[in-house]
Amino acid sequence: MQSVVLPTVQAQIELSRNNPQRSVELLQAAAPYELTDISFRGCLYPPYVRGEAYLALKQGAAAAAEFQKILDHRGLVRACETAVLAHLGIARAYALQGDTVKARAAYQDFLTLWKDADLDIPVYRAAKAEYAKLQ
Repeated sequence: MQSVVLPTVQAQIELSRNNPQRSVELLQAAAPYELTDISFRGCLYPPYVRGEAYLALKQGAAAAAEFQKILDHRGLVRACETAVLAHLGIARAYALQGDTVKARAAYQDFLTLWKDADLDIPVYRAAKAEYAKLQ
């Protein structure tokens, strides 16, 4: 609880306060445990929140590395929302780095996974708009 859950919740709060650097700092405590199912039932929220923080800091390579951790551990993540949202996160990270080929592929992966989603879901609409800009 003290090493994973609390720092992750605090990091998300700092991210919502537009303080991504503090978010990254808080998540250092979770690093030794984040690729386990010790908390959050394996959803891997620490790398997800850290990836979002790196996106906010405009550090595309660091963000991509965090989202890749989630994509590399699909068996651990299972049906958690971070499994799908990591595709969008890595697409945004590649776009931030200027790698439009990888960004387009990642956006396509996300949109394929959400092909039956309600068209009014804000994250889906945002992803479609971002993908369209890459075309």
